[in-house]
Amino acid sequence: MREVVISGSGVFTPPDVVTNEELVEVFNAYADKQNALNAEAIDAGEMEPIPHSNVEFIFKASGIERRHVMDKSGVLDPDVMHPLLREREDDEPGIMTEMAVDAARQAMTQAGVEPSQVDAVICAASNHERAYPAIAIEVQEALGISGFGFDMNVACSSATFAMQNATDMIRSGSVDCVLMVNPEICSGHLEWRDRDCHFIFGDVCTAVVLQAKELATSDDQFEILSTKLLTQFSNNIRNNNGFLRRSRPDGLDDRRDMQFMQNGRQVFKQVVPMVSDMVVEHCQDEGVDPTTLKRMWLHQANKSMNDFIGKRVLGRVPEPVEQPNILQEYANTSSAGSIIAFSQHHGDMEPGDLGIICSFGAGYSVGNVIVKRL
Repeated sequence: MREVVISGSGVFTPPDVVTNEELVEVFNAYADKQNALNAEAIDAGEMEPIPHSNVEFIFKASGIERRHVMDKSGVLDPDVMHPLLREREDDEPGIMTEMAVDAARQAMTQAGVEPSQVDAVICAASNHERAYPAIAIEVQEALGISGFGFDMNVACSSATFAMQNATDMIRSGSVDCVLMVNPEICSGHLEWRDRDCHFIFGDVCTAVVLQAKELATSDDQFEILSTKLLTQFSNNIRNNNGFLRRSRPDGLDDRRDMQFMQNGRQVFKQVVPMVSDMVVEHCQDEGVDPTTLKRMWLHQANKSMNDFIGKRVLGRVPEPVEQPNILQEYANTSSAGSIIAFSQHHGDMEPGDLGIICSFGAGYSVGNVIVKRL
């Protein structure tokens, strides 16, 4: 069975930035307006006023300071509170394809790979702009890649699940090289009018090239030693309906459950031990002492979650370099978060150093990829 390496990675970062200060200003303007409109009901005790948000609350709850989005004009308009993305003609590239092509070209350049060398494209993301045709096939067309492409969605674990798919295909000999892209427009599914979550997400796209080791020529390679996946059903992170909205009794009404929903305390309580135990067990199964990991590129959802996981895995408080955090700049970018951390924080590792790419999220889903620096 062939060995597989990650030979290149790339990150597309949207130009629009929304700071916590901007977010708080627009949210509080929205809250004041809604409270004024509903003043009689609030005074009568029939409904609760919407409380203000504040910068200190956001940072303490998440570790996030800013986020990048594909459009900030709508997000920062208290009468809109969502991104405004123009409708495209059918013969134009989709927005996810544009994001993916940028990140893919970075990854392919780093890998030293031409489109003719790529056999398959996997688009692994939480927030696909359409059900079909597959975004991956559009990316394939835009880059001039032959072979095949397909989309997949395992929420925030999509990237690691796709990496196992790609690794298995390369190991079996069915393909030699796979391009994986993770275009995430999380701003579209976030409820910016909900104080408890209006700060969580940002937009980004990441890309990774995976190749058979004997064919890779990049100077920047990580061998994939082992992968492991786990899912366990939970309703604690969810959104409902999608394209079935018009089939529901209330039709196209903008119901709260049609956007991102989360029971944050339960997620924290259940996911932290689930992920920690899986990382430790996976390492031990592969003969790796988890306390010797040089790098943990974790899903970037919440700094406190990652701090707890890092401590449980390493048996001590991780040094910042051992567990890179990109939340402060990007916020939660769903499947792309652990790949941003990997792409931006691996250059100092020495040959033989071990690390783990680990993602976790709705499902519940957890995906591990143990790698060795070559």
